[in-house]
Amino acid sequence: MNTRTRVLIAEDEPLAAEALADWVREMPQLELLAVCADGESALTAIRLHRPDLVLMDIQMPGLTGLQVLRALGDDETRPAVIFTTAYDEHALAAFELHAVDYLLKPFSHERFVEAVDHATQIAAPTVEALQAPPTEPLTRVLVRDQGKIFPLQVEQIEHLRSDNKYTALASRGRSFLVRLPIAAFEQRLDPMRFLRVQRACIVNLDFVESMTPDDNSQLIVQMRDGTRITASREVSKKLREQSI
Repeated sequence: MNTRTRVLIAEDEPLAAEALADWVREMPQLELLAVCADGESALTAIRLHRPDLVLMDIQMPGLTGLQVLRALGDDETRPAVIFTTAYDEHALAAFELHAVDYLLKPFSHERFVEAVDHATQIAAPTVEALQAPPTEPLTRVLVRDQGKIFPLQVEQIEHLRSDNKYTALASRGRSFLVRLPIAAFEQRLDPMRFLRVQRACIVNLDFVESMTPDDNSQLIVQMRDGTRITASREVSKKLREQSI
């Protein structure tokens, strides 16, 4: 019985594809099935070969890597996927699709091995997790820090503050900048835990210390980390009406 993890590569840059193939061949626990140079051939090859793991670029001719993964739907043979890309703005979408990891080019061989080791450990039980409906609240978000991308548990996010393009996620005294507007998060956050107190700010009620009205009857939200946020007039009114 073949116990090696069967791998398919989807990468349109020849040098990058060759490097990935070499790294896969160097790992005895992996078996390289095929290398595809565009999204449509990757989708066909995944359905044909049924690999355990796919190393896939996001920006490819034809279908993007995200489109390939969406096209697979809830197929029970859907593989674990590690995205390899030069663009970090797709991290949230990738994680919503339950990608195992997200390697930001240029990445080191050490980082590649780390991602593959993680993927091979969870490849077998991932099928059920991959089928989670996209309408469910987010439970994790991919964030970038010191050249690495890692999952941040949504329940650990204390507050989110945004301009029109970026959102800063505050957690445990640190701030992680994500290249997405706050509206991209709002519809996917648990409304029983997260509250949008103003246009550019959402707070996690589990981390709110107090709410105190100011001279204009707007509530000042005091967070446990010391951050003070003024709630909008409309939100302040609703909160006062809901208080017992």
